[in-house]
Amino acid sequence: MIALIMAGGVGTRFWPLSRKSNPKQFLNIISEYSMLQMTVTRLLPKIKIEDIYIVTESSQTELIKKHLPSLPEENIIIEPFGMNTAPCIALSAQYLVRKYSETEKMIVLPADHLIAHNDDFLASLEIGGDSADLDNLVTFGIKPDYPATGYGYIEAGDKIEKGMFYVKQFKEKPDLKTAEQFVSSNNFFWNSGIFMWKIGTILNAYKAYLPKVAKILEKINIIWKEKGLNSDISSEYAQMPKIPVDIGIMEQSEKRVVIPVDYGWNDVGSWKALYDISKKDQNNNVINCENQIINSKNNYINSKKFVALIGINDLVIVESDDALLIAKKERSEEVKVIVEKLKKNKNKNLL
Repeated sequence: MIALIMAGGVGTRFWPLSRKSNPKQFLNIISEYSMLQMTVTRLLPKIKIEDIYIVTESSQTELIKKHLPSLPEENIIIEPFGMNTAPCIALSAQYLVRKYSETEKMIVLPADHLIAHNDDFLASLEIGGDSADLDNLVTFGIKPDYPATGYGYIEAGDKIEKGMFYVKQFKEKPDLKTAEQFVSSNNFFWNSGIFMWKIGTILNAYKAYLPKVAKILEKINIIWKEKGLNSDISSEYAQMPKIPVDIGIMEQSEKRVVIPVDYGWNDVGSWKALYDISKKDQNNNVINCENQIINSKNNYINSKKFVALIGINDLVIVESDDALLIAKKERSEEVKVIVEKLKKNKNKNLL
């Protein structure tokens, strides 16, 4: 088995710490290790470092090398620029089939998620591998513990065996009432964005469901053969449709399987999500700096300065060298709107 880690995002919801020059996956926001380092370490009991690949934008190549010095340089698959998961997985599968056989299984996962119970995660890969051997496209569905409206859902159909189910349908992010119905039904699972398949299976799926992508891959492969893997493929890659693999492939495929898992997964998608999984003091504050607190509860504070709080509740306060975020915790995801405004106003120094 080989692993493909998708690490090309910018992580706008973690502004002002996550920047284009140092995105979320390279931040030490959960432990002393970056999220990318944690993801690789999670895989090492089962997959050798030589069989772990990172797909990322060209602008992040040096960061990958810095955070993963033992990773072979040829294991960094470079996108000319960020697109979406369908293009980046397609490019990576075409890159990998040059080295591995089409029957080689690959696990595909984001670089910036948390999995608390690693033994359970590794065990699920064994189950996924059995299903992938049957030419299925496998996804891992998280057993929901509350009616989340920020995740897509996967509805399980008929049971196959050993904790595997056919996928009945994918559902986009629901409203609260619908999410409550999903959770009470016990056959809906959060879409984790983690997949497994054989290299040949996913390449054939592109030919069947995204033929435009398959044709572009043929052009890219010719360029690689004639000019080498470091040649410029930007004009070809720019023609890729900017869609997620869930919509482009998984929603259309007939051979798709979901494996329900419960291994302490969290996509750590916002400052509030980070607050939820962090260790708290007696007043439910998470404070990463020297501080004095008076009558303040349920706050997340990350600062390089001494912080004094008086009568402050339910806030996120995050300081970087050149910016300060102050937000109601429940609205912290809206920081991505701030980032969009900064882009619009051409405040490049803050991005």
